[in-house]
Amino acid sequence: MTIGSFFSLHPKTEKKNLHELFKDVNGHNNYKQVITTTKAPIHANMSRNLTNNNIGIVQQPQTEIEIAQLNTDKVNAALQVIERKAAPEKPTDLSLYTLDTGEKIRTTGRVVPSVPPITNKLPTDDELFDSTTGLPNHTFLRNHFLREGRLTESQILRIINMATECLSQEPNLLMVPSPVTICGDIHGQYYDLLKLFEVGGDPAVTPYLFLGDYVDRGAFSIECLIYLYALKLTYNKTFWLLRGNHECKHLTSYFTFKNECLHKYSLNVYEQCCNSFNALPLAALMNGQYFCVHGGISPELKDINDVNKLDRFKEIPSKGLMCDLLWADPIEDYDEYDDGDLFSHNSVRGCSFTFTYQASCEFLQRNNLLSIIRAHEAQDAGYRMYKNTKILGFPSLLTLFSAPNYLDTYKNKAAVLKFENNVMNIRQFNMSPHPYWLPDFMDVFTWSLPFVGEKVTEMLVSILNICTEDELERETPLIEESICTGTINESSIVNPVHDNRSVPIREDTNAVKVPILEDDSRRRALRNKILAIAKVSRMFSVLREESEKVEYLKSMNAGVLPRGALAHGSAGLNETLSTFEMARKQDLINERLPPSLDQVKREKNNYYYSMLDKASNQQILGRKKE
Repeated sequence: MTIGSFFSLHPKTEKKNLHELFKDVNGHNNYKQVITTTKAPIHANMSRNLTNNNIGIVQQPQTEIEIAQLNTDKVNAALQVIERKAAPEKPTDLSLYTLDTGEKIRTTGRVVPSVPPITNKLPTDDELFDSTTGLPNHTFLRNHFLREGRLTESQILRIINMATECLSQEPNLLMVPSPVTICGDIHGQYYDLLKLFEVGGDPAVTPYLFLGDYVDRGAFSIECLIYLYALKLTYNKTFWLLRGNHECKHLTSYFTFKNECLHKYSLNVYEQCCNSFNALPLAALMNGQYFCVHGGISPELKDINDVNKLDRFKEIPSKGLMCDLLWADPIEDYDEYDDGDLFSHNSVRGCSFTFTYQASCEFLQRNNLLSIIRAHEAQDAGYRMYKNTKILGFPSLLTLFSAPNYLDTYKNKAAVLKFENNVMNIRQFNMSPHPYWLPDFMDVFTWSLPFVGEKVTEMLVSILNICTEDELERETPLIEESICTGTINESSIVNPVHDNRSVPIREDTNAVKVPILEDDSRRRALRNKILAIAKVSRMFSVLREESEKVEYLKSMNAGVLPRGALAHGSAGLNETLSTFEMARKQDLINERLPPSLDQVKREKNNYYYSMLDKASNQQILGRKKE
């Protein structure tokens, strides 16, 4: 019987001294067994005695009493450790996280509880469609999209096809009576679209005319389009939608709408959306006095009835009247320019024309109209009224833009035009908070992978780069004696063993001991490893930079030129440019007509082939150097 088994039989005797314990068992036949089985392991000539948690070297006990005393000291020391042991701490709550600000949040809850959670519920057909008319329930759809809800593919295709059929029945040139609220570009800003209806009025009692560009650039283009289609189906006689230059397959493939459809739904949904774009009317005559269009006028537009002669059920061409209606702009100095050609090539857009004040006046006079109302260009105030006509003294041109803080960088206001009783009332509004999306609808893991990979490869480079390339190239002197003797100097050991015995090194008589820095092949292999990891690091760095596609412009003065700014030259002027102007100039490249899809494909192939040739040449040069 061992001491451990005795304790288990006599729990009340745990804290007794072993002398007393032995007295308790004196007279029993197993007394000798207790003593003999508690002997500690004895090393040759030495043993370790645990007393007060210190290790000391003592002589080997010779008698059984000394052995018992040794065991007693061990047990007492163990009991003291148990008694002094602190109570176990409460288990760490891994769901509790402390921010840098000291605020504590729980990972099991929402960090910002004021933001409504995203819905993951797909609506049923009974919830989405009216059982009597079969039309979509726009109120349900509004709230469902507000919580970033999705539809089933069959449901969204049903709405798109119904809208396409409805729009196809309308003429190229709509006749829109007053009163009406006219709206400019939306560009996928769904939460601002809801604000627009708050400012402009309930579509149930307020007629609306939208001038196009419902999709692209914003992250909620499909929601904007489907919600507007639902309103069009519900209020067909008082809700009108025109086509913008972004309502085509060419631009939506180049910008964000196609990727959004693929991310949220499917390619089939995107194709059906593009098919519905072809059915959108091209222009409108409001109250018989105002020519409403997305872009502008054309040298081919002599009479407004020329619009009805077009075949609109196709992709937007790169030239001609249909292109000009959706792409044209007023010239930059519209209000000051009087002489020269009425139309000139639109170098900013890369297609169509720019038209002058005189061209607008002639068009208005020829068709007995009062003004041109268009969209297509971002405005700092949400709208712009141009030079008045000489005959009627009314603005010859008016531009509306209804996407506030365009691209989350312009800091511009949005505006809608309410026309009622021959009175124009322009209402402005600011941006509304919206959920954040990463560029190209990436998930957080795809977004963060290049960052993580770059840091990991930097660590690998640091690990491998234990010596410089110069050190790899030159010979390093070594102490031959330390290698050949097969012994380790005690002074070189950080934590020497207690006995000072030499530690033999296992020698392989067949192996040739050549240090890595003196072996050309091994040195070259190490150098190649370092270079390979460095290339991977650069690759991840490029991936990270490409992921940062959304460029946030610097925040500067809001359109105000401070006194004395001109005295500082061009640098001072740059510093005083408004955020809107800075953003607009940075974004001009995206206002151009993109190259055709075939041209983009050819350019990509040429680029890839040139990169492959370059890589092959570098590999050949690297082999020659080796």
